[in-house]
Amino acid sequence: MISQTVEYSLRAVIVLANQYDESMTVREMADLAKLPAPYLSKIMKGLVRAGIVQSRRGLGGGFKLARSPEEITIWDVTQAIDPLERIHKCPVGIEGHAKLCPLHQRIDNAIAQIEVAFRSSTLAEILSESGDSKPLCEENPVVQITPPEEEKSKEP
Repeated sequence: MISQTVEYSLRAVIVLANQYDESMTVREMADLAKLPAPYLSKIMKGLVRAGIVQSRRGLGGGFKLARSPEEITIWDVTQAIDPLERIHKCPVGIEGHAKLCPLHQRIDNAIAQIEVAFRSSTLAEILSESGDSKPLCEENPVVQITPPEEEKSKEP
């Protein structure tokens, strides 16, 4: 029901929500969320345009959530990247279909249920749920990447 791009976007914002007070680079997020960095870079641009994520260039820059994890829902992310759209008229364009046919009515009902579930699920709730399976970002701590210049200065 959702595209791979939306799923990748959700994984990225979960990683950012887990590190809410810190900026993260695309590489750090890609490693934690197990995503291809070049594709994630494109996704992040869409999340910035939608106001879900902030970006800052330069040393110490990266990406952060624009709002708290309690304020961002799965629906927000989905609609920013690849919106789910309700069916209001016959998608086939058949004359005389003022009401949805039984097939399209069922599809619209399913989308309505997804909308309710996604609107009521915040990033904070996802991170706080306990159980056997933790969000993927909790498996791996954030890896600090040392820039090559700093690495050379540490050599004896």
